[in-house]
Amino acid sequence: MISSYEILETIQMIEDEKLDIRTITVGISLFDCADSNGKRARNKIYDKITRVAQDLVKVGDDIEAEYGIPIINKRVSVSPISLIAAASGERDYTEFAVTLDRAAKEIGIDFIGGFSALVHKGYAGGECTLIQSIPQALSNTDKVCSSVNIGTTRAGINMDAVREMGFIIKKTAELTATDGGIGCAKLVVFANAPEDNPFMAGAFHGVGEGEAAINVGVSGPGVVKAALERVRGENMETVAETIKKMAFKITRVGQLVAREASKRLNIPFGIVDLSLAPTPAIGDSVAHILEEMGIESCGAPGTTAALAILNDAVKKGGIMASSQVGGLSGSFIPVSEDAGMIEAVKRGSLSIEKLEAMTAVCSVGLDMIAIPGDTPAETIAAIIADEAAIGVVNGKTTAVRIIPAPGKGVGDTVEFGGLLGKAPVMEVSKFSSANFINRGGRIPAPLTSLKN
Repeated sequence: MISSYEILETIQMIEDEKLDIRTITVGISLFDCADSNGKRARNKIYDKITRVAQDLVKVGDDIEAEYGIPIINKRVSVSPISLIAAASGERDYTEFAVTLDRAAKEIGIDFIGGFSALVHKGYAGGECTLIQSIPQALSNTDKVCSSVNIGTTRAGINMDAVREMGFIIKKTAELTATDGGIGCAKLVVFANAPEDNPFMAGAFHGVGEGEAAINVGVSGPGVVKAALERVRGENMETVAETIKKMAFKITRVGQLVAREASKRLNIPFGIVDLSLAPTPAIGDSVAHILEEMGIESCGAPGTTAALAILNDAVKKGGIMASSQVGGLSGSFIPVSEDAGMIEAVKRGSLSIEKLEAMTAVCSVGLDMIAIPGDTPAETIAAIIADEAAIGVVNGKTTAVRIIPAPGKGVGDTVEFGGLLGKAPVMEVSKFSSANFINRGGRIPAPLTSLKN
């Protein structure tokens, strides 16, 4: 029996503390769309997406209206296009991205993910073609997101792919320079990429997934901060327990929406991803949670420890609330999308190096970070390699979504708008990593991978 107190508490979380469903994402398998004729394959892809997800936006809007729970985005993720387009034999997959974009616009969703390649142990023909197509694909589309997995704990790190992605990111920024390099905001490089992630830009429908699935991403940094305000001065056990309880409640909301969407769309419920995903709005910041825990400014000594407490408690609370928690589930630290992070960068307390340390204990990695436009491709690749090493050695997902902002230098700001926010351009080390990156090859899997 739900008490009146719990009802009022949920209303307060939604109205005052910015609790929301960040996304309902429909994952769709496209393996039955592969065809030796590229045009036929693209027609099959368009037809399947617009058929399976045709009611996604309406169902999301109906659930939001009936339950009063804000649902910010409706999205689709598809099987990695490198695996689907390979059968066509085409040498450029830009038209596949255009087809995804056209389908997304037809059904009215916000983003579509899956222009992706998995190259953690090597390349096949389709992966090479897809990666080379990324800059043009992202500059020619509005809603398409792309991801490349370059490492896993079991395979190690593909350093040839790491190097190539440094240059691909630079090229993508150049082709979308009139919009601040926004193409790079829709491109993420992963290690240990999850197959059921509902969040963009990294969402794709994994090869081990079924025909279709409903995956829901929940977010509530403001809810957690408000709860911590009520336990100021209490010890760490109380802090952790408070976060865990709020995570439980947030996850239950996500599961309710996921099950309702699954029933109405007649698509199996996949997972709830409980990730504290901030927005540029005031009161919706992960950085401000860390500061509420006692850090004067995000990035100061103690920040990584505070984030570790937060991330662990979020996972524990979520897993108690649902047996189908998955995706990334933890805390995101995207600089451009978090008002507190932006403030910390401007104050000088938060650097890329500190962010890298923080990624060892949080959900993903270096996210939505703007750097000077003249940063060498090899330096970008080295940043990717560092982040991948953290993920591979520790058996966790890490990622890099970085924007070398064309024509911008340290201290400038790049405006993206919407959930992507604005990014202060951060300083990058002036020392070269080119000789290291140009070695190529593969960093072997760590000893920790041998678990059998």
